[in-house]
Amino acid sequence: MSALALAVRDSTTMLRRNLLHVRRYPSLTLNLLLTPVVLLLLFVYVFGDVMSAGIGGGGADRSAYLAYLFPGILMLTIGGTTIGSAVSVSMDMTEGIIARFRTMAIHRGSVLIGHVVGSVIQCVMSVVLVGAVAVAIGFRSTDATAVEWLLAIGLLTLVSLALTWIAVGMGLSSPTVEAASNNAMPLMILPLLSSAFVPLDSMPGWFRPIAEYQPFTPAIETLRGLLLGTEIGHNGWLAVAWCLALAALGYIWSTSLFNRDPK
Repeated sequence: MSALALAVRDSTTMLRRNLLHVRRYPSLTLNLLLTPVVLLLLFVYVFGDVMSAGIGGGGADRSAYLAYLFPGILMLTIGGTTIGSAVSVSMDMTEGIIARFRTMAIHRGSVLIGHVVGSVIQCVMSVVLVGAVAVAIGFRSTDATAVEWLLAIGLLTLVSLALTWIAVGMGLSSPTVEAASNNAMPLMILPLLSSAFVPLDSMPGWFRPIAEYQPFTPAIETLRGLLLGTEIGHNGWLAVAWCLALAALGYIWSTSLFNRDPK
């Protein structure tokens, strides 16, 4: 068997192992998934009229604010789902299973690949579920073409991949499972500090650069352009550049930590 075939076989086995963990312990994924759903319902039904009137400068329109809010909630969903990856990796490192894997004749990188691919699949499934809730309460994207939908799905997948590698690095570097969960919280907090809920020009001058020059805002604005027909400008290239840079950084960080000799 060639080295490539061995790597694919072992990575598939590790992927199946991680998906079985999700099925057997769904509480973590469910807790992380409930947060964006609750925020979606809260901001649409409790704050929707006020927020839409403030953004549009006219009458209240809850459906318009739902359309504005939806891309940001999707990013929040991805950030929250990847926290589970950090926790899962930390559990493997602290419970001794990795030491067992190191003694077995398996491809060394398959353990991380299984975690990453499994997390991306979970992110896509979470996005679909949150999207179904948004459609059920009135979200529509009538102007988006099939190509724009495919580009939006591709961007969401790329963001999931980039954040997962960062989350894996956080899990590997954390001494305990609790620390991994806390260290990964910025992946869910940063979308709250972006243009997910209000436009950048409505923010205070001192805070606007924080929201503008972070990874989530370009991705959110690109999704709005693809799904709602708003102006994308340079945000598309910035979103892709952020994703590639974070994925490369997370990959190098994770593999260096994983390949380090255990103490």
